[in-house]
Amino acid sequence: MSGVRGRLTDGAYALGWSTVKKLPEPVAVRLGRTIADIAWKRRGKGVRRLESNYARVVPDATPQRLGELSRAGMRSYLRYWMESFRLPAWSRERIASGFAAQDLHYLTDGLAAGKGVVLALPHLGNWDLAGAWVTTKLETPFTTVAERLKPETLYDRFVAYREGLGMEVLAHDASVFGTLARRLRDGGLVCLVADRDLSASGVEVKFFGETTRMPAGPALLAQQTGALLLPVTLWFDDSPVMKGRVHPPVDVPETGTRAEKTSVMTQALADAFATGIADHPEDWHMLQRLWLADLEPRPEPSDGERP
Repeated sequence: MSGVRGRLTDGAYALGWSTVKKLPEPVAVRLGRTIADIAWKRRGKGVRRLESNYARVVPDATPQRLGELSRAGMRSYLRYWMESFRLPAWSRERIASGFAAQDLHYLTDGLAAGKGVVLALPHLGNWDLAGAWVTTKLETPFTTVAERLKPETLYDRFVAYREGLGMEVLAHDASVFGTLARRLRDGGLVCLVADRDLSASGVEVKFFGETTRMPAGPALLAQQTGALLLPVTLWFDDSPVMKGRVHPPVDVPETGTRAEKTSVMTQALADAFATGIADHPEDWHMLQRLWLADLEPRPEPSDGERP
């Protein structure tokens, strides 16, 4: 991100957190929907990518249906941002009543066992609200990880925002795995957004019938620490209350190498994510390329460029 563009982006987020949180909730809802509809009508790169991703989730959808889904998806995405900008101003009561989870016993029983819990989520619904609900309603602090953003002031802004909601936020660097493992061995809770990792360290999985890569971290942490690994999916409906489901635990296979176990467990996470996304595709905010087939092929180097 260029210096000028970075400063503009940082300024836009600063304006959101300083201004949107002061708006009455109905006004913020209408503003978010208006911005979403304008962005959808312009059909920029993000909207087109969202529609392309939905075509994998709903393979029999007509072009009209995909258009309807992408419009609903943008409205859901802007709901996420409007809520996130307003979360720092929400009362504890508003946060506690803003989320309802199914099968929560998997989480509460796991925490009571004292072995640590890893929650793994896709980009569904509002994961910041779910996190704030955990720290407020369940009164359980947790640790998460944030990618380093440019400019640094933008990264600092996001860290301050999430720490203000009661989360411990670690930078994604070489030491983060060890710190997360220590939190889990102490019986703590770790929450990770885990539906996209196109780096070389990502684990290949089948996702809606095609290959992509997802992070190895959740599975590796569960193997190394004995923590419980729980997939979580979120969604919106027509009410102000976001809904969610805690899925059954992903077990560590009894046999196989560490890489083989990680592959099996990450595939199980992908399958749980796919269940939630298929039920509520419009709440999956994946505006980036995800499947390996969509990545631009790298040109073969000429003979003179080969090492």
